[in-house]
Amino acid sequence: MSAAPANTADYVWRPPQYAFDCAPTLQTTASVTQADAGNSNFVRTAKWCPDGSSLLMHCENRTFELLPTPSYSAGLSDQESIAAHATTSLHGPSIVLPQPAPILDFAWYPGATAHSPATHCFVASVRECPVKLLDASSGRLRASYKIVDHRERQIAPHSLAFNLSAQRIYCGFEDAIEVFDVMVPGEGTRLPTTPSKKSKDGLKGIISALAFCPSYASDVFAAGTLSPHEGNIALFRESDGEIPLAFLGGGLRAGVTQLHFNPMQPHLLYAAYRRRPEILCWDLRSGMTAPLATFVDPTAPNPNTLTNQKMRFDIDITGRWLSTGDQAGHLLVFDLTKASGPTEPQHEVETIEIGPACKVEAHGDAIGSVAFQPLQPIVATASGSRYFDVDETSSSDSDSSDEDADSSEDDAAPQATARRVGSGKAVGVGPKTRDASIKFWYAGGSAAHTNVGEGER
Repeated sequence: MSAAPANTADYVWRPPQYAFDCAPTLQTTASVTQADAGNSNFVRTAKWCPDGSSLLMHCENRTFELLPTPSYSAGLSDQESIAAHATTSLHGPSIVLPQPAPILDFAWYPGATAHSPATHCFVASVRECPVKLLDASSGRLRASYKIVDHRERQIAPHSLAFNLSAQRIYCGFEDAIEVFDVMVPGEGTRLPTTPSKKSKDGLKGIISALAFCPSYASDVFAAGTLSPHEGNIALFRESDGEIPLAFLGGGLRAGVTQLHFNPMQPHLLYAAYRRRPEILCWDLRSGMTAPLATFVDPTAPNPNTLTNQKMRFDIDITGRWLSTGDQAGHLLVFDLTKASGPTEPQHEVETIEIGPACKVEAHGDAIGSVAFQPLQPIVATASGSRYFDVDETSSSDSDSSDEDADSSEDDAAPQATARRVGSGKAVGVGPKTRDASIKFWYAGGSAAHTNVGEGER
């Protein structure tokens, strides 16, 4: 039998090579759908589909919007493709999925891809509704998983996560975690995180963040709560259920908003907190009594001046870079190799402070979400926040008071109705946004000349 030709070698996938020796280059700008004249809609959270084909966005106006990945010229180098598509704008989302109530959280199915309709789906948590498994192509409801309390009310979890095998959905809410079999819609198994309401033991409060260790040799997952005290992050095992393995020490006295394991170093766990600019990192091989490192911008404002808006961070697929945004519209990128931990476990850890390796003025408003593209060196940033025009509101109230004093009761009713729009919000009084945009940044460095992430033969 003759040998196989040399050109039929096995396909080798190469992960995207991010480089932040220079500032990333803006490629494309997009915007969310604005349903009213007040421009009050903006993106709260954005997550890439695992195959990188689209960006799923949770918006302020209770909708999901699916934005396709910008297409770039095939055969061109990264730099040539950037020049050809610099500062272009997308036409808009490919699909908009309105929801009946505010959205709390969502998570892509781990193996989701647009090329396999069966896997192209995500789970969503909507207030006072069962957990929904939605088709990402059509928005069709595939399955629902209900959480009911002792008063027979529907509970929407504040955090969602698939386990590593994608067979179970973990849902965090007050003092408990509900576990569902993906293939069995209906009711799940409840894992109390504290023995009772009055007990001081266990993990108390709303489970606001969940994250699974990316190692198949471990079934450990982390859970964090909104209770503002130390020890509000605990480690669990899937096999042991509700019994905590350990509590992380040295955390901030603030509610946990996000947890994330390093994809290439599963012993490293990162946590973000409400109204705090720091991101903490623990080495789970050590005593876990103190963080390994604190990632923070030295010029970050005082926490007392920060809002309650969540600032979501992300880690690239190689585990090298961590990126987040701040309230002033800056994109911050941290080098995680500066805090990879000792080669051997240690009982005592000295926390180090690490500043950003790259800082870019990316938006004119707070950046609520940052996401690394899994197949190309592209970073997506989404900005926007609520702003109330105090002067306009005060003048509107003053004018209406003068008009009511000068007119009769019969005339006052039509005037009050005229100041409201169909949505029930007063014109000029509702919140507005300053910069509700989504931007795609090329971060492959200045020396890249090949299309990375596409593999080679």
